[in-house]
Amino acid sequence: MSSVTNTRSSFFPNAKTTAERSQEIQKQAPIKRNTNAQKAYIDNQTRNDARVSIPEAVKDFAHIKKAVDAAPEVDNSAKIAALKAQIQGGTYKMDYDKMADKILGEEFGV
Repeated sequence: MSSVTNTRSSFFPNAKTTAERSQEIQKQAPIKRNTNAQKAYIDNQTRNDARVSIPEAVKDFAHIKKAVDAAPEVDNSAKIAALKAQIQGGTYKMDYDKMADKILGEEFGV
């Protein structure tokens, strides 16, 4: 009976066995290490690339969000219920001039 490590597939007669491949890998030169200068350069680049700067707009947004979160919640449920009742009862009257002024103000800053 033949040894498992020396067997080759007849389909690939010139293929190396696993043992031969592992021996070749072990014979290869050791991994080249970085010199001290290269290591210092890499460390410096890593420190520079690892910095994060947060724009002022994001900081302002964070302050605004904290202020909004700290503000008490507004309960409009009574106003909403009254408007729903007016709409369902057919008594709601819309002020078209006020609505137009608000739309123009939002669109054109008037």
